[in-house]
Amino acid sequence: MTHRRLSAFLLAAALFLLGAASTAHARDMVSVARGEVNMRSAPGTRSEVQWALSRGYPLQVLSRRGEWLQVRDFENDRGWVLRSLTARTPHHVVKAPVANLRATPGTRGRLVGKATRGEVLRTIERKGDWVKVRHSNGRTGWVASRLVWGW
Repeated sequence: MTHRRLSAFLLAAALFLLGAASTAHARDMVSVARGEVNMRSAPGTRSEVQWALSRGYPLQVLSRRGEWLQVRDFENDRGWVLRSLTARTPHHVVKAPVANLRATPGTRGRLVGKATRGEVLRTIERKGDWVKVRHSNGRTGWVASRLVWGW
């Protein structure tokens, strides 16, 4: 293989890997747009309600069927929700037993609050491995991204 062909091959391989990496991180996400939305076992209002989801709850879209979205949550539970009841407003849900909210991104930041497993937090900003969020009580703070799930 000539130097030129080798360079072209390496460039193409690098671009492919970068594309694959960005696709893996570019999940199709939605959040619940209403006060309470039913997650169903199949697409359709006559399908069994598995559970109710609260406003802001983040979901990953797995597939679409008409006006219905097949979704999964942070616990990998799967179901169907009506697309019109979702939004593109980014939220996170706490997946750790307790997550500290800090004044600045980092473990040295002053503690400003806590959130517990299953609590939904509005996403405001991202910085490295930290996410700035707004709690339902109005308090804002930074949380380590490993403690939450969403976008």
